[in-house]
Amino acid sequence: MMSSFQKPAPLKFALLFIPLLFTSCYQPERDCSKFKEGTFQFSVEENGETLTTEFTRYGELEVSEFNGQTDSARIRWINDCEYVLTSLTDTTIGGDKPIHMKILSTTEDSYTFEYKFVGTQNISRGTAVKID
Repeated sequence: MMSSFQKPAPLKFALLFIPLLFTSCYQPERDCSKFKEGTFQFSVEENGETLTTEFTRYGELEVSEFNGQTDSARIRWINDCEYVLTSLTDTTIGGDKPIHMKILSTTEDSYTFEYKFVGTQNISRGTAVKID
């Protein structure tokens, strides 16, 4: 006879499995289309200093302003949420290396992304805020 404090094995398994169903079904919002064009701002903390880049993306062109320097890049969209930036002016940190960008999640006015120089394994993350 089973005591009132013991649960049958299938019920124990089900109670452990149910929370996994709810957490594994969560998908972050990812409406990338509203971030294909516009003016954005991206800030990063480096050596205790906040560095901010402002960039405008329209059509197949992205123009960015950082530390008084302007850079232009060609955009090649891979799909709605991924694109490759190829510098047209070679004044960026990576020079002539294209940058692969992937939008991971979106909110009403911002998106979280990861990026890396094409051909490298070092991936960084950031958040861009749409300002116009």
